Amino acid sequence: MGDYQFQDRQPQVMKDNVYLLGEAIERAPELKGVPTGVKGFDELFFKVEWEEGKPVKKPLGGIPEYAVVNLTGMPDTGKSLMAEQFTVKQASLGQKVCFVTVESPAAFVAAGLKQRATAMGIDFEEIENNIILIDAASNSKLRDDIPTMLDTLAYVYRTYHCRKTVIDSITGLFEAKEMLARSIVRAFFNFMKKWYQTAIFVSQKRSGHDELSAEAAGGYAVGHIVDCTVVLSKEILLSPNRAKAFKKELGDILRILRIDGCRLCGHDTRLHLMEITELGLVEVKEPLVEYLKGAK
Repeated sequence: MGDYQFQDRQPQVMKDNVYLLGEAIERAPELKGVPTGVKGFDELFFKVEWEEGKPVKKPLGGIPEYAVVNLTGMPDTGKSLMAEQFTVKQASLGQKVCFVTVESPAAFVAAGLKQRATAMGIDFEEIENNIILIDAASNSKLRDDIPTMLDTLAYVYRTYHCRKTVIDSITGLFEAKEMLARSIVRAFFNFMKKWYQTAIFVSQKRSGHDELSAEAAGGYAVGHIVDCTVVLSKEILLSPNRAKAFKKELGDILRILRIDGCRLCGHDTRLHLMEITELGLVEVKEPLVEYLKGAK
């Protein structure tokens, strides 16, 4: 049956998509870090260089440039806060950032970004013209029609010369059609690569998902496609034994961050404690194993 299906087919060789490794590496961008504005997070990424006859780890100082990073977790784990801190930090460095808001109307996101800037000690007036908002929360065509959204992104990139993009959330672009999640995420991932964007995709977990796995709405559709996945989790310590084990009070929240993988560079593979400060900023703390050793 298979032979019959192809017997009259003319060969279609895509020669433009065949490269020697040496040709491909010439087109590869330099591996550099992009600061996120999240204290303790940028230090978790590194590159390897050859020095004095041996490989040596060198801090990257941020997420890899041109990476598409997936931030996933349950509600109230700090996903949007991290995305906003990244936006504010990059804007403060003079970068143009495109922020696609799918969950909350633009005016509310603007208010949140202003709070984040204030908490980070950054003058909001100095960055407000470096952040371009696309309000997909208020426009169903932007949410539901992918070509329209991509056309709008291209307009923003051409007009404002953005090299940084945040989508909060990518999950909102395949609501009620999770069977299409993989193709939708792939379309946005390829678009980010085409326009050389360093991008943050926020994705949401469902109630049945393991808190520390990369699985989210749409299954592993986001995690399999993006360059890097960062998983955020929280546990309310309601057991006296659990609270004691972590040297915390009963009812405290234990927050954990894990980098699930990053194909563009090396990364710390350990579980790290994290917290949301009184000023509403995410900070990454020491590895959980080191904290537990000190708690004994």
